[in-house]
Amino acid sequence: MITPKIKNILIKFINKFAKGKELDVLNTWVSNSSNAPLFENFIKAHYAITISMNNPDSSEIRKRLLKEIRKDKKLIHKKRVQSIFKYAAISILFIGIGYFFQNAFLQKETNNIVVPKEEFITLELENGNIQVISEDGSSTVVDVNGKVVGAQQGDKLIYKNDKNVQKLVYNKLTVPYGKKFDLILSDGTSVFLNSGSSIKYPVKFIKGLNRQVYLTGEAFFDVAKDKTHPFVVDTKELNVQVLGTKFNVQTYEEDSQIDVILVEGSVGLDSQKKLNYKDNDVVLEPGYKGSYNKRHKNITTKKVNTSIYTSWMTGTVVFRNTPFREIVKKLERLYNVTIIVNNKDLIDNENFNASIEVENETIEQVLNCFNKVYEIEYNIINNEILIN
Repeated sequence: MITPKIKNILIKFINKFAKGKELDVLNTWVSNSSNAPLFENFIKAHYAITISMNNPDSSEIRKRLLKEIRKDKKLIHKKRVQSIFKYAAISILFIGIGYFFQNAFLQKETNNIVVPKEEFITLELENGNIQVISEDGSSTVVDVNGKVVGAQQGDKLIYKNDKNVQKLVYNKLTVPYGKKFDLILSDGTSVFLNSGSSIKYPVKFIKGLNRQVYLTGEAFFDVAKDKTHPFVVDTKELNVQVLGTKFNVQTYEEDSQIDVILVEGSVGLDSQKKLNYKDNDVVLEPGYKGSYNKRHKNITTKKVNTSIYTSWMTGTVVFRNTPFREIVKKLERLYNVTIIVNNKDLIDNENFNASIEVENETIEQVLNCFNKVYEIEYNIINNEILIN
C-alpha cells in the first residue's frame, strides 16, 4: 500500500505544496516498477475511475509520465537550469495527470466520476489560531507563551504532562470526513478519532477537577486510570463517565441516537449530566452497548459483538442488518462524498450486510459491489452519487 509519507507528498503535488526533497522522493518512488499498481490505485482515488470499473490502462499514463520526467531532466541538465525549474516542470506534469487522464480515457464516462474532496485535519489553539495537521508530519503545539505543550509523531498528537501548569486551557482537534487521527492527552489517555469528528480537551488536566472532554462524532477512548479524577466525555445530551476503561462513543449530530460500546472496564451513562458516578442513569458492563435516544430522552442497553463497532480503527467497517440510511451516512463520512437517495422505500425499509475495507476499496468499488449483490442502481451527476 502507499505509505502515509508518499500519499502526503502526492497530495502536496496536486495542491502545489511539495518541496524539493519531497519531489526527489516522489520521483524515485514512481520510477520503481513495483509501485505501478499503487500508482494505479492512486489514480483511481484522486482522478476518479469509472463506476463500471472498466479500468483504463493507467500503466500507459505512468510510462508517459516517466518519459516526460526523464525528458525534462535531460533538458534541464543540458541547459544547466537551476533545480527549482526541474521541480516546477515535474510538478506541472503531475498536476496535469488529472486532465490527461480524464480527457484521454474518460471522455465517454464523464457522468460516472466521483472526485473525493480533500480536506485537512485542523487544531484550534487556545488563542483561536488554527493549525493544519499533516497526517505524516512532525509539528509542535505551543501555548500563548511559546512553550511547547505537545508534539506530533506521524499520525499521532501527544501532549505533555507539565505538573507546573495550573490553568485550564483548551485545544480543539477536528478530523474531516475521509480521515482518522490519534490523540494522546496529558494524562496518557488515548483518543482515536474517526472521520467527521472533533474533540475539545484541556491541554493539561488540573488536579482536583474532573478530566472532562467534549466530543462530536466518533472516537475510541482508552482512558488512563485515576480514581481521584473521573474521566467525562460530554456529548451535549449525554455524559459518559469512567475512571479507567476502553470504550467507543458515536455521537454525530445528525444521528438520532448516541451509542456507547464498552470493551473493557465500566462506564456510567448520565443524561442529566449530574457529574456524579454513583448517580448515573445506566452503568454498562463490558460487551454491552448503551444507546441514548435523542427524541425520547431514554437509554437502552444491549449485548453486542464489540468488534463490529470498533473495527473502524483498523480500516474495516462492518454492517450487520443495518438500515440503508445509516450505511449511506457512514459512506459519506468515510469517503467524503455526497450521496442522494431518491428511493424512499430503500432508505426507510431496507437493511443490508456488508464489510468494507476502507483503505483498500474506493467508493466506486463499494457502489459497484452493492449494485452486483443487491441490484442497487445509481448514477453520478455533478460529482454527486444519485441512488434511485
